[in-house]
Amino acid sequence: MSDATSGTLLTGLLRARPRTPRGYAWTAGAVLLLALPFYLDRFWLQAGLFAMAAAIGAIGLNLLTGATGQLSMGHSFFLAVGAYGYCVLAGDSGTENGHELAGLGLPTWLAAVLAVLLAGAAGGLFSPIAGRLRGAYLGIATLALIFIGQHVLFNAGDLTGGFNGRAVPPLSLFGFAFDDSETVVAAVPFQSSEKLWYVGLAALLAGALFARGVLRGRPGRAMNAIRDHRIAAGVMGVPVARYRAAVFVLSSMYAGLAGVLLALIFQRTVPDYFGMILALEYLAMIVIGGLGTVAGAVVGAAFVSLLPQLLTHYSDTLPLVSDPGTGGLAPGEAARYLYGAAIVAVVLFLPGGLTRPALSARSPRSSREKT
Repeated sequence: MSDATSGTLLTGLLRARPRTPRGYAWTAGAVLLLALPFYLDRFWLQAGLFAMAAAIGAIGLNLLTGATGQLSMGHSFFLAVGAYGYCVLAGDSGTENGHELAGLGLPTWLAAVLAVLLAGAAGGLFSPIAGRLRGAYLGIATLALIFIGQHVLFNAGDLTGGFNGRAVPPLSLFGFAFDDSETVVAAVPFQSSEKLWYVGLAALLAGALFARGVLRGRPGRAMNAIRDHRIAAGVMGVPVARYRAAVFVLSSMYAGLAGVLLALIFQRTVPDYFGMILALEYLAMIVIGGLGTVAGAVVGAAFVSLLPQLLTHYSDTLPLVSDPGTGGLAPGEAARYLYGAAIVAVVLFLPGGLTRPALSARSPRSSREKT
C-alpha cells in the first residue's frame, strides 16, 4: 500500500469518527489524570491511589453482586490473599518483629501476577459453594471466610508477621523500582506515590475495560438473566451454577489485584485492616454507586474511600469532627455515619445508585442515534 493511500485512509477514518462533547470530556479527563502527579502532594496522591484500589475491588464485587445477584460478605478475605500473597512471593526470608518470615524472593512483577492468580485459586476452592448457594445463604457462607482469614493472619506469623504485619517489597519492573527513591521528571521529584499513580491507573483502566466487555457481551447477558430470574435462565440453557462459580472466581481475582495495590500503597500489611468493616465498606461502595455497572463501582469506591481521608485532613475546620484520640467524633466514625446515611438516601431516592441518572439521561440519546 502506498503512502498516499495510507494517508487517505487515515484521513477518512479521522473524519468519520464523530467528535462529541463526551469524547472531548474523556480526553480532558485522561490528560488531567496523567498530569496530577506533577501538581498534587503526597496526601492527595495516596488518597487517589486508595480510591483506585477500592474501585478495582468494587468492580469485582459488582460483577458478582450487582450483575449476577450473588451476595458476598467475604470480599476482604480475597484482598488479604492478594496482599499477603504478594508479600510472601516477593519477600525474602528473614526475621522481623520476632517472627521468622518466609519468602520466595520472586521478581516483584511476577509475584504480583501470581498473587492475583492465588486469590482466584482461593475463590476457585470456594466456587462450588458459591455455585450452589444464593442470597443470604451465600452471604453467611462467605462471612465465614473473614473469620477464617483473620485467624490465619494473626496466627500464621511465619507468613503474615502476626499482629504487626510484615513489610511489603516495592514493585520493580524492567529495572525501574516503584519505591521512595527519588526520580526527577520535568523538575518534579517522583517518589513511590507518584510512580504508583500510573500503575494504579493502568490496573484500573484494564480492570474497568475488561469488566465492561464482560457486561456488554454474552456473559453479561447471562449474568443478568441469572440475577433477574435464575429458573428462566436455566430453562434457556444458561448453566447457572457454572456461571455463578466462574463469576465468583473472577471477583476474587479483582479483589486480589486490589489487595496487591493496597499493599504497595501501605508499604506494610496489617491483619486488622482486612476485617468485617472493610467487607461492609465494599458493599456500601456498590450500593451507593450503582449495582451492575462499572461506573457505579468506581463512583461508589471514590465516595467511600475518599470521605474518611477528607474528614481527617480537614478535621480542624469541620464542625463536630475532631482529631483521632481527642475524645470527640473521630473522622472515621463520622465517615461511616455519612455514607450510612448516603446508603439510606440512595435506596430511598436513587434506587439505581448515584450513576443511574446519568445513565438514564444518556439512554434516550443513544436510542435516537440508533434510529
